[in-house]
Amino acid sequence: MNVNDMNSEIVRVENVGKVYDDNGIPVNALHGINLTVAKRDFSVIAGPSGSGKTTLLNIVGTLDTPTSGNVFLDGENIADKKRRELADIRLKKIGFVFQAYNLNPVLSALENIEFTMMLRGIPSDERKRRGLALMEQLGIGELVNKRPNEMSGGQQQRVAVARAISNDPRLVLADEPTANLDSATAAKLLDLMEKLNHENGITFVFSSHDPQVIERAHRLLILKDGQIISDKKN
Repeated sequence: MNVNDMNSEIVRVENVGKVYDDNGIPVNALHGINLTVAKRDFSVIAGPSGSGKTTLLNIVGTLDTPTSGNVFLDGENIADKKRRELADIRLKKIGFVFQAYNLNPVLSALENIEFTMMLRGIPSDERKRRGLALMEQLGIGELVNKRPNEMSGGQQQRVAVARAISNDPRLVLADEPTANLDSATAAKLLDLMEKLNHENGITFVFSSHDPQVIERAHRLLILKDGQIISDKKN
């Protein structure tokens, strides 16, 4: 690998395996995964349920650790980091968008967006300014004081996207982000993510089997039984 390749990548996964214990029975979720993700990419990891999509995404996002192999984020090996170090990496470099939104039900939309900024110690005035600007950018300015149970699924997912990018992450990981949305709402969400990719330079990696998501991919990786069986650029 030459220096230019290294400078252009944000994620590198080297021979990663993951074994879970299922009541004393080892379950191999991932086998010898190797991949790199370029900066500003818009990649989709697809495959059937149980293929290892979410496991791989969680390992890249430091929510899980590999049983074997190495994972590099911005050139730094994160596979052997301690829990506190991983939490710090997540906070500073990674944004997450989950299928179930994962919004705090007792907080307003703005408060949910401000939450990760608060964890980073950003002053209240700056959190509010940045949160309101993001809400306007994402077309949800009218939801400032709404709680999650007062929003539609599409609105909740937009709030989740705003929260994910509020700390200016290098990388956003989206696990089945359109699974609970109708096709029209899903299309609008994908339009939004493509805009953030193009205009803000945010790298996106999705796990999904939604044809709409797959159509938008710059790169499509297919997982089956914990192995990459196809890796194509669109």
